Amino acid sequence: MLAQALTLGIVAGIGILDGCLFGQMMFDRPLVLGLFVGLILGDVKEGIIIGAQLELIWMGIAGIGAATPPDIVTGGILGTAFAILSGRGVEVALALAVPIAVLAQTLGVLVRIINTYFSHKADEYAKEANYKGLAFSMWVPVLLFFLSTFVPTFLAILLGAQQVSSLINAVPDVILDGLGVAGNLLPGVGFALLMDMLFSRKMAPFFFVGFLAAAYLELDITAIALFAACVAFVIHFYIEPKNTNKQEVQQVDNLTEGEIDFD
Repeated sequence: MLAQALTLGIVAGIGILDGCLFGQMMFDRPLVLGLFVGLILGDVKEGIIIGAQLELIWMGIAGIGAATPPDIVTGGILGTAFAILSGRGVEVALALAVPIAVLAQTLGVLVRIINTYFSHKADEYAKEANYKGLAFSMWVPVLLFFLSTFVPTFLAILLGAQQVSSLINAVPDVILDGLGVAGNLLPGVGFALLMDMLFSRKMAPFFFVGFLAAAYLELDITAIALFAACVAFVIHFYIEPKNTNKQEVQQVDNLTEGEIDFD
């Protein structure tokens, strides 16, 4: 258990650094983290299934400005890990991952507050051409971000796995079934958050065409995606160039009509 706790803690630490240090490689997404949790705990299939369910919940979450979103790295890893260790599946993951992510969010806020101090110190060191101090001020925040997910994940798996498993096994099935039903509604919330950002009048017809194709033609997601790719290809290479040419011709006509004859 010590080796598993240490490995999961390292995965959590690298996951939180994805958006802070490595750019955006999508390593922090629950779908990817679920795969690694399954590999470490010996149940890859269950890890992928749980990660996919959690991805549906959190696909619309993003940090905007100074707002700190829920810690999907800690929540995703611990929710997936406890579900696999307890053997109770997706229902437990959905019931645990969301509150864990919200609680871990407070630790992320604390780290960001502390890092503002090092940000100002970095400005001072830069003015003084103090390269060692500047490097120190740049790498300490990275370490704090790493520890903000490594420590809770490591301790939770090392100290709390058995207790959490015993607690979950003691919960009546009727409560777990209720949590499972409620958890199945959470992906709808994730889609709603995503739709709120992406929905527009231009995109709405395509959304409803895809929905109707799935509902009435009984096409699977792969078939709809392939048809959508073909439609996008036709619009981009055949329809848009014609519209562009028409606009250019119209602009030339307008310029011609607006010319003044000085003879």
